[in-house]
Amino acid sequence: MKPPAYTRGQALPGLLAQRILVLDGAMGTMIQRFRLTEADYRGERFRDHPKDLKNNSDLLVLTRPDVVRDIHEGYLAAGADIIETNTFGANAPAQDDYGLGHLAREMNLAAAKLAREAADKFSTPDKPRFVAGALGPTPRTASISPDVNDPGARNVDFETLRAAYHEQVEGLLEGGVDLILVETIFDTLNAKAALFAIDEVFVERGERLPVIISGTVTDASGRILSGQTVTAFWYSVRHAQPLAVGLNCALGAALMRPYIQELARVAPDTFISCYPNAGLPNPMAETGFDEKPEDTSRLLREFAADGLVNIVGGCCGTTPEHIAAIGQAVHPLAARSVQREFFYKDAA
Repeated sequence: MKPPAYTRGQALPGLLAQRILVLDGAMGTMIQRFRLTEADYRGERFRDHPKDLKNNSDLLVLTRPDVVRDIHEGYLAAGADIIETNTFGANAPAQDDYGLGHLAREMNLAAAKLAREAADKFSTPDKPRFVAGALGPTPRTASISPDVNDPGARNVDFETLRAAYHEQVEGLLEGGVDLILVETIFDTLNAKAALFAIDEVFVERGERLPVIISGTVTDASGRILSGQTVTAFWYSVRHAQPLAVGLNCALGAALMRPYIQELARVAPDTFISCYPNAGLPNPMAETGFDEKPEDTSRLLREFAADGLVNIVGGCCGTTPEHIAAIGQAVHPLAARSVQREFFYKDAA
């Protein structure tokens, strides 16, 4: 297949061929450190909003942009090559739960601008920084019934998801992102709606950005929640010609390793990303997870040493300290090579 001709993020394929790139860590974990109140989430604009807004992290790009900016800059200072926009739940289905679905596009635009400003502040000719527009899975699932007594029941359809993702991608592109990251995929049909919408927006705008697709294996069965193995998942989304495919969330690096190995084996012509949780949840730990920076970085260094990954970072429970340690651990190691060499040469 002919490689995509990117209109943004053109340097990414070439950089990935040269070295392992580092993605940022958890946004939610860092937000918790600020101990924000309901009033912080509301700000003046939503002071009289009828629903509780605390823990609506995506809303902070409108009400406490200083918090989001501080987190972005913390990860950039730690050495992250790529930062994600604070838009994991900035989609209409998720925001409808707060009565704010009509603001989804505004949230994405504001989030992209915040991340863009932070990345530009830290970029240098020797170390460019990139912004990934983050698309989360939404709190709905198109493949699984929410009612155990009615297997055919659904709380969302493909068209609703497509429209929501279309709106999100428009805002992210207008705000200046370099690539799109479809992440924490637990339902491949949801991901297909996102990929369809992404391609629609690209065609409408005459643009083409790199896309990273990241699934999440939810348990020891090695399957995502909607039932696919890692291999089946890859074959379901490979038509999108992503810059990279990978896994994130749900598991720590130790438990994620066999699934990253499987993905690296079945996708030899595509870069591989991996950003695990900081181990398994532990409510007694400071970040809610057990692994310290030295633990996560040691495990990801082993992945890199074995030629499994091209992009590494952190998900739930990781902090700038984790990202700094991960960057230092993988820096001396060679990037995983892909078989389709023309991909990164022609796309660069």
